[in-house]
Amino acid sequence: MNTFFKGTLFLVIAAFLGECLEFFINMILARELGEGGMGLYMAILPLVFLIVVLASLELPISISKFIAENDRSYHRSLLYHAMKLAIFSMGLLMVVTVLTIPFVPIFHRYHPFIRWLVVILIPIISLSSIARGYFMGLQQMGKIAISNFLRRVIQLLLLVFLFQLFSFRTESALLIALVTLVGSEVVVFVYLFRAFITPFYSLRRQPQQIMSGRNVRKHLLAVSLPATGLRIFHAVTNAIQPFLIIGVLVISGLSETIATEQFGVLAGVALSIGFFPVFIAHSFLTVLIPTVSKAYADKDFPQLKKLLQQVTIMTFLYGIPAVVLFSFFAEPLTQLFFTSTSAAVYLKLLWPFFLFHFFVIPLQAFLIGFGLIKDALYHALWATTAGYLLIYLFGSHPHFQMHGVIIGMNMEAVLLTLMHYVTVCRKTGVSLTLRKTSYT
Repeated sequence: MNTFFKGTLFLVIAAFLGECLEFFINMILARELGEGGMGLYMAILPLVFLIVVLASLELPISISKFIAENDRSYHRSLLYHAMKLAIFSMGLLMVVTVLTIPFVPIFHRYHPFIRWLVVILIPIISLSSIARGYFMGLQQMGKIAISNFLRRVIQLLLLVFLFQLFSFRTESALLIALVTLVGSEVVVFVYLFRAFITPFYSLRRQPQQIMSGRNVRKHLLAVSLPATGLRIFHAVTNAIQPFLIIGVLVISGLSETIATEQFGVLAGVALSIGFFPVFIAHSFLTVLIPTVSKAYADKDFPQLKKLLQQVTIMTFLYGIPAVVLFSFFAEPLTQLFFTSTSAAVYLKLLWPFFLFHFFVIPLQAFLIGFGLIKDALYHALWATTAGYLLIYLFGSHPHFQMHGVIIGMNMEAVLLTLMHYVTVCRKTGVSLTLRKTSYT
């Protein structure tokens, strides 16, 4: 079994088990928080993830790409300078966050301790990013798989323990939900760094090539900054989306309470179920970034074409059965969360949104490997702008309401996939039907 399939298999198995646990995590949260509390939880989560993105500086991507493209003799020097960069960015972000977060209006609706949980996350994510990027670059996907699975196990255990042992009001229950999230990240950080220390020190016994800090920072930031920009864009738009959808539904004639509940059903139930298979796409992304980077650096275009064909076929093989299954069993699946007929309807209508996102994620890995992260950002900008415009136009209409919101979400996913796919095909040197043309 080659490295690509072996690494993907590790990640897929661990991610499948992790997604099963995530399913139970969301079930517990839905039952403990209720529809209104779930809406508040889903509304704050994108903002928390925005801080996570800033803290990581997308170093896992840039480090894995650099490790895959360069000889082992350069690795220690690269990692040393990457650590200095991570510590500097971590300190700067912590200072900025501490000074600004008390003035962010959204946090005023939540328990005051939640803002400090966000601050605690920064050093945890920043430092674990180095180890994660190193193992990705070496194609040691087993450690990445274990860390991803471990995060879900710890969060589930903490949720079960705390909610079984104590009874909380909605505000305190939201705090506990985020405490379990941070606690799981702490455990993952400890695991990754314990696994990272031994190979890092063993590099001292290997022949070494010294790289200047300026050169390393230049190469890392050339990938990290546009990748972070892309992640920030997604995080910002995801943070805006709950308030856009709720606001649009209010304009359509619903009360703010009902609009928040409907968004909670959409995000906490329909999207949770529909995105269940997305762990396969993320597994492809993790393995493809170093694999595509190395193949592109070696100008191995036949290998790139083969990878694109394989990933496209495999995405069809799991994506189509998944959306068909969700459509036929929408009612029993959604009733595991809430007794809500609207959740089943949303799940059925969102099938294009789910299916096309299964393709977007591995296609983005190709763009990163090609060094076309700016193209990915421009694609996301255009698709999101079009999607949000349609959400507003259709969702604010009293006749469509949430159905109009879903129309906009579906169109955004389709447009983004098509733009990614055309760009990857041109760069790989194949036609849109994946037949060979010329290499560029």
